[in-house]
Amino acid sequence: MPLTQLIYTSRPFGFDAQGLDDILLSARRNNRRDGITGCLICRADLFVQMLEGERAAVTATFHRILQDERHLEVALIWCGDTPMRRFPDWDMRDDPAPSWMWPQDAVRRGAAREAGAAAYRRLFDRVAEEPLGALL
Repeated sequence: MPLTQLIYTSRPFGFDAQGLDDILLSARRNNRRDGITGCLICRADLFVQMLEGERAAVTATFHRILQDERHLEVALIWCGDTPMRRFPDWDMRDDPAPSWMWPQDAVRRGAAREAGAAAYRRLFDRVAEEPLGALL
């Protein structure tokens, strides 16, 4: 059975530390149950997430995200098969958006929507290669 990776962006609604903790706790619990791994890059104006796992499980998880009121303007960036997981040891790794991402005014002007799948895949490749905490 092939592995699927899915990348999406969204704009957080009511972003704060407690809300992020709630999202991460729920994601980790559900992802562990469903065999999904991945990474969430988060900041007050942007979520960027990669989900990876069996196609039906990834699709079901993305459907839950689409229904989640904490995510606004959800945009599917890329979905496809992959030979391996980028985050095999993470039910959901979380990283703050590093300084090499767009400033808030660029996000407001559409930089996140215009970046394209290749740019996001490189972003997650870079995060996966960094030890946890190196991007903080």
